[in-house]
Amino acid sequence: MIEAVVFDLDGVLVDSEPVWEQVRRQVVAEFGGTWAPDAQSRLMGMSTAEWARYLSEDLGVELPPDQVAAMVVDRMAERYRERLPLLPGAAEAVRRMAGRWTVGIASASPPRLIDAVIEAASIGAYVTAAVSADQVERGKPAPDVYLAATERLSVAPEWSVAVEDSTNGLRSAAAAGLAVVAAPRPAYPPDPSALELARLVLSDLSDLTQDAVARLA
Repeated sequence: MIEAVVFDLDGVLVDSEPVWEQVRRQVVAEFGGTWAPDAQSRLMGMSTAEWARYLSEDLGVELPPDQVAAMVVDRMAERYRERLPLLPGAAEAVRRMAGRWTVGIASASPPRLIDAVIEAASIGAYVTAAVSADQVERGKPAPDVYLAATERLSVAPEWSVAVEDSTNGLRSAAAAGLAVVAAPRPAYPPDPSALELARLVLSDLSDLTQDAVARLA
């Protein structure tokens, strides 16, 4: 039985990973740090506290983590106000899933940015609960944010489906016990080992149909 569908945000509903990378790279360059070749893949799924600490301590940004976090989130919010990079079919996919199941969001983004996307995409009426990794102990790939989302939806994880794109996100949803649907972004492909955790791999969100999800039961 399937009772809920839980969407990741970054890379699934919004094409925000390039924006996150640009903004973080700018902050690292401006404040004395050095961007690592694997930085973006490591950052995907981290909570705000985790990635701010990583930029400050591991990449050498000469600011304390709380200032790094505030600066990056402010710049992300400004970029969203200029243009929200909503992915094609994202809002329609949320509405389609909500026509049959309860819908939630489990994202590494801070609540401020999650709320901005929900409002701009006009999907607030279809999303029952939205949980940020900032609201749990650990970000992805730990299962915390998915466990919190299914708890708020009053649905058991094993009766839920997660729609994810990243290595850390796929591992997080699988570790929480949800059936995993992968919607990988070509620019940031997940590790093959993480992709193997998915029971369904989408070429785009138009493939996320009620029938396809129901077959995962």
